[in-house]
Amino acid sequence: MGKSHPCFSGVKIGINRQTFWVCFNVYIIRFNSKYELKKCFNSTNELKRVTLYLNYMMGGIEMRTIPKEESLDIEFKSDLKCYPDHDLIEEIVGMTNTSGGCLFLGVEDDGTITGVHKKHKDPIGVTALIANSTVPPIAVRADIITEEDKDILKIEVPRSRGVVSTASGKILRRRNKLDGSPEVIPMYSYEIPSRLAELGMLDYSAQPLAGATLDDLDPNQRLRLRRIIQNRSGGEKSLLSLPDEELDIALRLVTNVAGNYVPTVTGMLLIGKEERIVELLPTAKAAFQVLEGTAVRVNEDSNKPLLELFESYETYVKAWNPERETEYGLFRIPIPEFDWAAFREGLVNAFCHRDYTMLGSVRVLIDDEGMTISNPGGFIDGVNLKNLLTVEPHGRNQALADAMKRIGLAEKTGRGIDRIYEGSIIFGRPWPDYSESTSRSVKLFIQRAKADLPFAKFVADEQNRQGKPLSIYALMILSVLNNERRCTVERIVELTNLGESKIRSAIEFMIESGLIEVSGKGKNRTCILGKKIYRENKKAIQYVRQTDIDSIRYPELVMKLANTQDGIITKQDVIELLKVNPSQAYTVIKKLQAEGRLKLLCGGKYSKYKVVK
Repeated sequence: MGKSHPCFSGVKIGINRQTFWVCFNVYIIRFNSKYELKKCFNSTNELKRVTLYLNYMMGGIEMRTIPKEESLDIEFKSDLKCYPDHDLIEEIVGMTNTSGGCLFLGVEDDGTITGVHKKHKDPIGVTALIANSTVPPIAVRADIITEEDKDILKIEVPRSRGVVSTASGKILRRRNKLDGSPEVIPMYSYEIPSRLAELGMLDYSAQPLAGATLDDLDPNQRLRLRRIIQNRSGGEKSLLSLPDEELDIALRLVTNVAGNYVPTVTGMLLIGKEERIVELLPTAKAAFQVLEGTAVRVNEDSNKPLLELFESYETYVKAWNPERETEYGLFRIPIPEFDWAAFREGLVNAFCHRDYTMLGSVRVLIDDEGMTISNPGGFIDGVNLKNLLTVEPHGRNQALADAMKRIGLAEKTGRGIDRIYEGSIIFGRPWPDYSESTSRSVKLFIQRAKADLPFAKFVADEQNRQGKPLSIYALMILSVLNNERRCTVERIVELTNLGESKIRSAIEFMIESGLIEVSGKGKNRTCILGKKIYRENKKAIQYVRQTDIDSIRYPELVMKLANTQDGIITKQDVIELLKVNPSQAYTVIKKLQAEGRLKLLCGGKYSKYKVVK
C-alpha cells in the first residue's frame, strides 16, 4: 500500500469491516472512479487484491458507478468499431431536445463495458465536435471515466432551452419504444410548437389558426361571452361597451395577418362554430364521464366551444355533487361533495394548460373514489409536483388564460391552484393529488371524503372573525397540525413543500392570533393547534393531552410498542409512534436507558434497543 494513504493499510492484516468501508467510500467519492483510485496504490496487483477483498466483504457484489441499463435520459453506445461522429451528433440532439441526460460511449446496449475507441479519448475534442455540429451549439460536458479497468467517455447533455438541430438541419427527439428501450426519432413540424410552448417560448393559443376566417366565429357564442361577463363577479364590465370587432381584438380572439383580421386559436376555442372546430382544431376535445361502480351513468364527448362547454359541465356536476348544510349555532355551512371553486379552477387549468398540438381530450371523471380532471400535455418547464404552490404563475396558453380571466371564468391572480387546495382543506379533507401526472399529461384527483365538521366550522368562524379568507399557508399549516397533532417547523415544510421562511412567517402570525401554540426551543420547537380550537370544538381533553399528558405517557407508549415487537424498538419507531423529531425521540430512549428499562442492542445509524426483563 502507498504510505500516503494509511487508511487502506489494514487490508492484509484484517481491519474492522465498517471502518474499512468508510475509508473506501471516502476515496470513491473523492476520486469518482477507479482510474483515479489507482493513484492510491503502488501496483495494479495491490489494487486487485483490495478489490477482491471488497467483493468478499460484499458477498461478491461488484462495484459499478454507471447505470446498468438504458432509459430516456441514459444512452449506451458501443465504440469497438469507432462509433460514427454523425450518429453521435444525432443522439446528442435527440437527447437535448427531450430531457437531457448522459451518453456513455464504450458500453454495449446490454450494459456490458467494452471501452471507448482511441479516437474518442479526447474529451475536449469531442466537446468541440458537438458544439460545431449543432445549431444552436450544444455545450456538453465530456469526461473519461474508468469502469472495470476500461475507459468510457461520459457525455453529460443539458436539456435545451429551445429546439436544436444538427448542422445538416435534422431536428430529433427521444422516446421509449414499446419494450421500454429508448430510440431517436424525427421531431415533426407540428411537434415544434408543442416543444416551444412547453418551454414557455411560444404561446400557441395566440397564433392565427390556419384556414380560419371571421365567418367561423359564432355570433351566438359571442352573445354567450357577453352574458358571462355581465353575470360573473370577476368579469371586466368595461368590455361590454365595446363593439364586437373591438371586443374580439381586446380579448385576442383575432389577430392581424397581412392587414386582415383572422381568428386565433383562442378565438376558435371560445366562440368558434362547433363544426369548424372539429375541422380546424380536431385536438380540442373534451369528455365528461360519471361511473357508479362499473355502471356508466354519463359518457359524453364534445367539440363544443369552451364557453358553452363550461356551462354544460357545471350543469352536469350539479347533478352529481350533492350539497349538505350543517348547523353550528348561528352558522350554516354548506358542504358539497366537491368544492365548486376547486372544480371550476381545475377545469379552467385543464383547458388553459393543455397541449393543443396533441391528440387527446380534457377529461372529467366522477366515480366512487372521487373526481379526476386530466388534460394532455405535462407540466410546462419549471413546474413540478413540489413547487405547484410556490412557482410563479405561467402557462402554456397565455392568451387563452388571459381571456378567461377577463371574462370572469378564471382566477385573475393566476393562483387557481391555491383555490383548488383551499377547496379541500377548508372542509378538513385530503389534499388534491397530482401524483399520477406524467410528462405527457396532468391529472388532478380530488378524493371523496367526509368533511371534518369541527375543523370546517372553526375555519369558517375564523375567516368571519378576521373578515377575510385565511392564506393558503395558514390553511395548510392548520391542516397538517389537525392531522399530525404535533409538528416541528421542518416537518411542516417537508409535508407542505412550501418555503421555510414563509412557513415561519405564517406561524408567527398564527401564534399571535391564537391559532397555534409552540413549545420547546431550537430544533426541538414544536407546534400544536391553539387552545381555542380545541375549546371551541369541545376537545379540551385532547388539548391537555397534547400539552402535558403526552410527554408523561411517552415512555409507557414506547415500552408498550417494544413489547409488541418481541422486545425490540428503534429510534425511527419512536419518531413514528410519538410524532416527534429525532432529537426528542433520542431523549425519550436515553431516559428509558437511564432507568434500566432499555439497553442498546446494536449501535450505528440503524441502532436497536431491547427491553430489559
